[in-house]
Amino acid sequence: MKDFKSSSWIQDPIQPKELLLSVKDLRVSLQTSRGQAEALRGVSFDMQRGETLGLIGESGCGKSLTALAIMGLLPERSKVMGSVQLNGIELTQMNDAALCKMRGARMAMIFQEPMTALNPLHPIWKQIAEPLQLHQGMSVQAAKARALELLERVQLPQARKRLDAYPHQLSGGQRQRVMISIALACKPDILIADEPTTALDVTVQKEVLTLIHQLVTEDGMGLLLISHDLGLMRDQVKRVMVMYGGSVVESAPTEDLFQMRVHPYTQGLFAARPKLGLKRGTRLQTIPGQVPEIFNWPTGCAFSERCSFTEKSCTDSFPQLESVGFNAQQQPVSSQPKRWVRCLKWQKLEMSS
Repeated sequence: MKDFKSSSWIQDPIQPKELLLSVKDLRVSLQTSRGQAEALRGVSFDMQRGETLGLIGESGCGKSLTALAIMGLLPERSKVMGSVQLNGIELTQMNDAALCKMRGARMAMIFQEPMTALNPLHPIWKQIAEPLQLHQGMSVQAAKARALELLERVQLPQARKRLDAYPHQLSGGQRQRVMISIALACKPDILIADEPTTALDVTVQKEVLTLIHQLVTEDGMGLLLISHDLGLMRDQVKRVMVMYGGSVVESAPTEDLFQMRVHPYTQGLFAARPKLGLKRGTRLQTIPGQVPEIFNWPTGCAFSERCSFTEKSCTDSFPQLESVGFNAQQQPVSSQPKRWVRCLKWQKLEMSS
């Protein structure tokens, strides 16, 4: 893999009490028909216990791969470099048997499509009971009783009657509630939600997101939420990381990011949002070009081929994350490092609001 310099570590300026998840310079190389391809390039961030963090960006930018790397669910023959620590325990050095003891017990994941994540051959109570039996040694009867409690907690209608139902007998929203029950069964320290409302209609989306937020708050766990939806991020998380080209290009507290954007890619994402009051037939702004394939990452900034501010230096070297703060006049000050930006020219660009 290319020898990029180590990325800076994204942290809040005020150090919270307890560090839950620490990802430092995470790099993942995938084995493909064309050989090894570097898919993640130096992803770094910290998450404190009880913190909510969002990952956003176009498809192919590395969001889901970051989640899979944390969970230890990468494809075979993948190569991982860097560090992923949960409660101070290094996960990248664990074998699969050790990781299996962590998954479900200490970390859990809600996948995009519950129909493909649930086993069609088993009733839902057995799938909820499995982690309880594996990690907590519950008997079948106790695990089934606990499964009912969890289904009632996630507000599945007629939960008792649906214990013996199979996934295909439930609606999309009901299946997602079952997935949430499985994820929360052993009260993990961190919950990763990868596009948890993709297959749901708008009304059910709101119900599921409200439920996830409520349960995370009640249990005091960390939430890593992956989505394309900027509005969802504003409502659900306290901090947002924008990913592009296998790395984080901007990170800031949610309200700060919605008030002002620094990186050209972040500016492009926000500019493409539909706005109320536009005349009928008005074309929305778009970002020209497409996300490059992992085989064709530019040597320098991954966004350089689509950016209107690109200069020669942008294509020569891979930019590092820089800590940025702003005063009341929106002037950069280094003493307030709430925001992190990966752009060689950020100081010369006009901030968008």
